[in-house]
Amino acid sequence: MTATLPERPAAASAPPAPPPARRRIRRSPLTWYRGGGLANLLFVLPMLFVFFFFSWSPIVQSVIMSLQKTNMIVSEWVGFDNYVAVMSDPELGRAVVNTVYFALLALLFGFPLPLFVAVLMSEVRRGKGLYSALAYLPVVIPPVVAVLLWKFFYSADPSGVFNTVLGWFGIPPQPWIQSTVQAMPSLVIEATWAAAGGSIIIYLAALLSVPPELYDAAEVDGAGIWRKVWHVTLPQLRGILFIMLILQVIATAQVFLEPFLFTGGGPAGATKTILLYIYDKAFRNSLGGDYGEATAVSVLLAIVLAVLSWLYFKLTNRWSTS
Repeated sequence: MTATLPERPAAASAPPAPPPARRRIRRSPLTWYRGGGLANLLFVLPMLFVFFFFSWSPIVQSVIMSLQKTNMIVSEWVGFDNYVAVMSDPELGRAVVNTVYFALLALLFGFPLPLFVAVLMSEVRRGKGLYSALAYLPVVIPPVVAVLLWKFFYSADPSGVFNTVLGWFGIPPQPWIQSTVQAMPSLVIEATWAAAGGSIIIYLAALLSVPPELYDAAEVDGAGIWRKVWHVTLPQLRGILFIMLILQVIATAQVFLEPFLFTGGGPAGATKTILLYIYDKAFRNSLGGDYGEATAVSVLLAIVLAVLSWLYFKLTNRWSTS
């Protein structure tokens, strides 16, 4: 009978050696120079100069001008008196209300319409290029020409273009931009028509990035076109939708051309927006207005838009990227 020797316990495997610590390279002006830092700086310097001169320099000058009482000829340092004066001006409050009203109408009609048209155009099998060109055509027309053309269409006479069309259906003539109630919606309709083409092209390009198999799976489950849009298209495009939304809010807050050319802020101040208020402050007479107060309103508008944009991205960042 042979004795069995007890097995020797296996030696515990040694933990892997930690990777050697990377030696931290100390940066110095000499290493920066040897690494091509000076050449890179000389390459970027002209672009930095142009960017500062045309972007940041006007901003700094505007802030300085907002603290002065000036008509571009005589200047007097007044500190924050310009801000106090414009904040207590009731016309500014009405301009803010009109601008918010315009922005809400534009978001209600102008934001979903381009997406709706883009989805319909994406379902078209033939002639998609022609439809894209027709949708983008209003963007090609010069804005001043488009506004003056629509102003002719908005004629309150019974023989006006739009009133003639309404007469075909038995609807009486409308005052359009001559009415304090209808003036702002009329401006929103024209602004939506003029700006929708660019948004449609962006949405059409974004729709190409949606995987086709998602639509195939939804179709197998029996989903119609609207359920596919709600459950597939919108979730896939939410990043683009959030960017387009904040861009439209900024654009509508700075609307100027339509109220200036259509109504000049009338009738009875019903379409006077913030930028038109700034224009009146700066150029209300031939000798020059109060550029200090006008610039103060501009600075306040820039601060409000910057804060709203920051809050918007802060609150929607997780949802728009998840």
